Amino acid sequence: MEQSSSGHSLMSSITAFLPDYLSQHFPFIIVCLLLFITILLFSFSKLRMDIIALLTITAITISGVLTPSEALAGFSDPNIILIALLFIIGESLVRTGISYKMSEYILKIAGKNDICIIIYIMLGAALLGSVMSSTGVVAIFIPVAISIANHTGIHVKKLMMPLCIAALISGMMTLVATAPNLVVNSELNRFKLNEFGFFSITPIGLGVLVVGVIYCVLTRNWLLTAEQVTPTNTQPQRRKITDLIRDYKLIGRAHRAQILAGSPFVGRTIDGLHLRSEHGVNVIGIERWRKFHKVLIPVNGSTEFRENDILLLDMSHSEADYRTFLTTNNLEPKVLRGEYFSEQVKQVGMTEVALLPESTLCGKTLNEINFRGKYFLTVIGIWRNHAPVETNNLFQERLQMSDTLLVCGDWGSIQKLQTRTSDFVVLDYPSDIDDIAPASSQAPMALINLAIMITLMVTGIVPNVVAALIACLLMGATRCIDMTNAYKSIHWPTLILIIGMMPFALALNKTGGISLISAWLEVHLRSFGPYMVLTFIFLLCSTIGLFISNTATAILIAPIAIDLALKFGYSPYPFAMTVAIATSASFITPVSSPIKTMVVAPGGYSFGDFVKIGVPLTFLVMAVDIALVPVFFPF
Repeated sequence: MEQSSSGHSLMSSITAFLPDYLSQHFPFIIVCLLLFITILLFSFSKLRMDIIALLTITAITISGVLTPSEALAGFSDPNIILIALLFIIGESLVRTGISYKMSEYILKIAGKNDICIIIYIMLGAALLGSVMSSTGVVAIFIPVAISIANHTGIHVKKLMMPLCIAALISGMMTLVATAPNLVVNSELNRFKLNEFGFFSITPIGLGVLVVGVIYCVLTRNWLLTAEQVTPTNTQPQRRKITDLIRDYKLIGRAHRAQILAGSPFVGRTIDGLHLRSEHGVNVIGIERWRKFHKVLIPVNGSTEFRENDILLLDMSHSEADYRTFLTTNNLEPKVLRGEYFSEQVKQVGMTEVALLPESTLCGKTLNEINFRGKYFLTVIGIWRNHAPVETNNLFQERLQMSDTLLVCGDWGSIQKLQTRTSDFVVLDYPSDIDDIAPASSQAPMALINLAIMITLMVTGIVPNVVAALIACLLMGATRCIDMTNAYKSIHWPTLILIIGMMPFALALNKTGGISLISAWLEVHLRSFGPYMVLTFIFLLCSTIGLFISNTATAILIAPIAIDLALKFGYSPYPFAMTVAIATSASFITPVSSPIKTMVVAPGGYSFGDFVKIGVPLTFLVMAVDIALVPVFFPF
């Protein structure tokens, strides 16, 4: 391909003044310089990694090493699409509750034995991470680990590191488990070689997982002080919905009632019936049958009632007033278990929101600001001066700057509240939200869709990206996920990072850099044999992985490893597989992967903690890799 005219003239102008040797290799020198600067930016800069990646694309294009179409080719790479689709599939597993059910099962069977807890957390994270984003797995299991710590008194520092290690090892479970595997597969394809199968990496990954679990069990107290080793019950806990019910004195206010035939409610709206002003009744939500399953309908003043709707009601008047209200309006009382819809927590949620100081709503009533009409939520309590406001006419209460409002409704509306207003800030969600799965009724369909994707990938009937696309379409068709959440689930910074680093592999190849590096390594490594070359490749990946992401490492090292193997006359597959394993085995620093970064704060870890645990584990994984890879992929 031709370079861009401006870049070509710039390159020509510079090389005209250089000696022949430097002139010949000047494009390669430029690529190395840009790569060095990129690594420095990744290591020390406060810039986001995706911004650095975009700057890389810009710089490598301006330099004239690559044309714009070459530098931007990553946007059309099938593996980029595959990674995006896997984010959507992972979110589908979260929204249908499959991920949380696995977490609940771990809590149930592990008991308070710290060894069992570590084993189950690691096995669960590795299994789940084999088919969804490892970052998503860590996000799911962090609250699980904290919950276990709260219930058992085991220090959370003992649990977060094994979770992190298991999430990294999960990348070695299947071909689609992590981006570096797909990068390595893409390089095999670029070299016109057969790609790895869906489970090609699994035997080595299982070996690493066994070693990793044993290592984490044996070292579980390494990072703890003597006081932290002994279980305590002093871990801070997030508030639950039952705490909010108690604090805001909501006990006895909740009711369920069904609209019968002939009720004056049928065909009328909430505002049209004047329920608040005439009866002191708030409608929190409506349970309505839709396509053979019951759903919770968010409500505002214009919501219309239908026959057989079950109303979730908030009413602070006496029981006699409530019975009169039912009789007058031809409503049938329904059983309500738990206090204030606590048994309906998967559908009905509540949280606190604080009025911001600069809000224009201070001095206005809830009726005046039309809170329910705007946000599909009902304010059921106001906290003021360290106590709940006690009044039978809450909606005529004028808001004050220091007020905290307790809102109630469906979880979807609660989660959207922060993006819909600049007058309130949502405070910490109650811990109950961690177990909410908005599409839990579709869990069986999500499992079927996942099985279809894995079957298509294993059998090779269609390309992997097509199999994932089919699974995503099925997830949408079976209501496991909607389009809005599908788009939100894609971690765009990760995709941009990969796309931004891809031009380096092409630039190194185009400028002869891969051949130069391979030739140098060929001279210095040929006499050592395949096992030493394999060891060198692993150590090279581990060293680079100290500073940049595992995906970027795979992009840089995979073509060199494959080219080197072909020059030595070895099979390229053990070397490509070693790159895949080594890039996932980046345990030593917390800065090169979001998986590790995510556990630093909740685990209370320091940089030295990762070094202390990571260095021995890296060498153990290297030993497993060198022992197993040649068995399954002979030289």
